[in-house]
Amino acid sequence: MTLRCLFVDFNSYFASVEQYDRADLRGRPVGVVPVMAATTCCIAASREAKRHGVKTGTPVREALERCPDIAIVQARPARYVELHHQLIAAIEDCIPIDGKPLSIDEVACRLMGRERQRDNAIAIAQRIKQTLIDRGLSPAIRCSIGIAPNTFLAKTASDLEKIDGLTVVELADLPHALHGLDLQDLCGVGPSMLQRLHDAGLSTVAQLTAAPREHLRAIWGGIEGERFWAQLRGIEPPSRQRKAVGSVGHSHVLDPQMRNAEGMRSVMFKLLAKAAMRLRQERCQARGLSLHVRFIGREQRYDRGLSFAALDDTPTLLQLLAEAIEPLMRAAASGRWNLQRHPPLSVAVSLIDLQPCAAETGALFADRHRNQALTRVLDQVNQRYGNNRLYFGAMHEALAQGAAPMRIPFGHIPDEATEADLGAAPLVADPSMDELWLQRLRQFNVLAETVHRQARDGTEPKPAVAATHQPSGVGGWVRKRRGQPGDGERGSTGSLF
Repeated sequence: MTLRCLFVDFNSYFASVEQYDRADLRGRPVGVVPVMAATTCCIAASREAKRHGVKTGTPVREALERCPDIAIVQARPARYVELHHQLIAAIEDCIPIDGKPLSIDEVACRLMGRERQRDNAIAIAQRIKQTLIDRGLSPAIRCSIGIAPNTFLAKTASDLEKIDGLTVVELADLPHALHGLDLQDLCGVGPSMLQRLHDAGLSTVAQLTAAPREHLRAIWGGIEGERFWAQLRGIEPPSRQRKAVGSVGHSHVLDPQMRNAEGMRSVMFKLLAKAAMRLRQERCQARGLSLHVRFIGREQRYDRGLSFAALDDTPTLLQLLAEAIEPLMRAAASGRWNLQRHPPLSVAVSLIDLQPCAAETGALFADRHRNQALTRVLDQVNQRYGNNRLYFGAMHEALAQGAAPMRIPFGHIPDEATEADLGAAPLVADPSMDELWLQRLRQFNVLAETVHRQARDGTEPKPAVAATHQPSGVGGWVRKRRGQPGDGERGSTGSLF
């Protein structure tokens, strides 16, 4: 009776959905990309593609070299969300889901009473798989299921047999059942943590499971080390309480046709308008704005940070954004910014230093009252007739080109009202914003920038090197150590030209 969690992980989810919708892709290698460009990366790969070494983050050029017959298809986030809800409904007909889905392709279910008996837990897992078949979702969309004493171990078990697998790990199997894994196979051990473990003399999972609790606390630098120690032993640590939203924002890797000054500006306006609507949904106001622009062929980026009185109306925020990027636009117009050599690659806009609307102070100026009234009308029209039915003119090019659409949902289920443009398929709203998505998005941006730089310079990809950990401040600002090159106050930008 040591089994408490059943974890469902849908295999190669995005690529599997494409194969489910298109019979001609079934049994064929498939790579899913955010934009149809040879210089981007795969954000998902089918089981057939993975056999050729194509995986998340593989550049399209490399994917075509490894697997010449691979089908490259553009991601369709709205469709992935639509099928997500069908899959969740199939699972819930077999067993209740424990809280909210962990992500768009991962679901944890709590086992209760007799469900914790091994044979009964396995029967539930087999029922889930059969339900997917009965509803015509499988075999195109398959899942691996792990059953274990806690969520962490159940997720780990689901990864042990990735293609349509079913793996059970009981307390009696620990820790030996984990010894065949590499450290990075464990959830929570990324490049930075892997380096920390190596520095602490731990290079195998056997050494990690044998390490005392105090040692892991020292490596993690706090309570997370103790949580990890407990999870390795089948203990389910208390759930973390959801923190108040600290920032809202969006990032986007620009499509090739938008890699110019006006395209960049239009996309940034669209991202900020979307973030402002999310801000109001959270019933918060922002007291700061941070923006970042990365360029092809340059390590240095354009960063600006603004502080202001708390506000949430879109017109004022867009005006602040226009003023913040005006130096960059002037540089482009004067030729000091060589757009041909260093076009913009990605943009990010975040509203930071948030406070609840309950702390709002009444506006003193007529312009603010007018902007607030305009924002209320804008929200009412768009919520009733479709997002971006009404929009600001500065966003027109981004909307016309379909730039910055609803994001690829790794760690949360998108909210149609704030993320899907007019005409997208209806979704079930979920106001949560998981940090996992932000982390995945930043990782993809870095991958895309590396691919563009290598394509331009004609260099071969270099092996990944584990990065050292650096704490980040509000809105993603990096707190640099004293003496580092480029030290400066928040919001300062070095010379770009």
